[in-house]
Amino acid sequence: MASELQEKAREAFVDDNLELAIDLYTQAINMNPKNAVLFSDRAQANIKLNNFTEAVADANKAIELDPAMAKAYLRKGTACIKLEEYYTAKAALEIGASLTQNDTRFTKLIKECDEHIAEETGDLTGTLVPNLPPSAAPAPIESQSLYKTVETLENAGETRNASHQMEEMALVKPKYSRLEYYQKLEEVVVTIFAKGIPAKNVAVDFGEQILSVTIDVPGENAYHIQPRLFGKIIPDKCRYEVLSTKVEIRLAKAEAINWTSLEFSKEISVPQKVNVSSVVSQRPTYPSSKSRARDWDKLEAQVKAEEKEEKLDGDAALNKFFRDIYQNADEDMRRAMSKSFVESNGTVLSTNWKEVGSKTVEGSAPDGMEMKKWEY
Repeated sequence: MASELQEKAREAFVDDNLELAIDLYTQAINMNPKNAVLFSDRAQANIKLNNFTEAVADANKAIELDPAMAKAYLRKGTACIKLEEYYTAKAALEIGASLTQNDTRFTKLIKECDEHIAEETGDLTGTLVPNLPPSAAPAPIESQSLYKTVETLENAGETRNASHQMEEMALVKPKYSRLEYYQKLEEVVVTIFAKGIPAKNVAVDFGEQILSVTIDVPGENAYHIQPRLFGKIIPDKCRYEVLSTKVEIRLAKAEAINWTSLEFSKEISVPQKVNVSSVVSQRPTYPSSKSRARDWDKLEAQVKAEEKEEKLDGDAALNKFFRDIYQNADEDMRRAMSKSFVESNGTVLSTNWKEVGSKTVEGSAPDGMEMKKWEY
């Protein structure tokens, strides 16, 4: 069935019925999500429709499924050029060229990237924009807008045109919808408020001008964003941290300019470079879409207070209690806690090193129970 849909999609593509082609490719992918060719072909259709961010996401998925697929690198490079991601495009095209023999398409596009890079370095003297390795390219994400997330559709079996999903179908309300950002002279700090998310479930990738974030917790709707940023960043200097109540992302600016928004827009004019000497003594600026600017110092204090006053139950509360004791203890108290806990098989926890340091701590069973040694 998936092969039949694929054939119909190709026919629609040849007939320039691109929206139908994307719709058919999407149906085929839902039936066979491990088919790299389907993602690569849908990327080509997205390029034709000028859906370049979606094309990059599809090409990345195709590369993930089949790292030796040359045409996936070609389509990724083509879409990245349209997004003015010339370093990322060149890296992808060079890999694709190494997988083929005498394919002039790669040579032509690599030359185009070199010309654009030369123009950029000539116009932006002193700007720190590194030559990115392929691993620094954005991970496959399906959403283009920072403030809209494409979640699991309510009727998964009912497939629609991928380019019109956000307009035609109701989206599941995202769990991590509270997102804020502020900027300093040298960086932009993005915060996604999400409590209790394991670090292993959070993936953040940095491109030249793209931020990719995925929060994927089993049993919950995945959260994806992949905005094209207002300005270029230095991926090697960007970092993120997963805390108990939020994910904090720090974007290192490639230029000392004021971002008037987080996302790129052709309607927003490029700002002038900031005069460093005139802003040394100034506080960081906090852009806001509201008429009244937020008090970010107050917000940060509020978040810290929430972390401190967070009420837990059962084992979680007990673990937090012991963790707080350990963090605030001196070296002797920590040694005493570790020694007593290990030697007593988890039944005794002492903070008195003088008491437990010179002897073996025996286990103490709760009332109505007895200690028993296991024989191996």
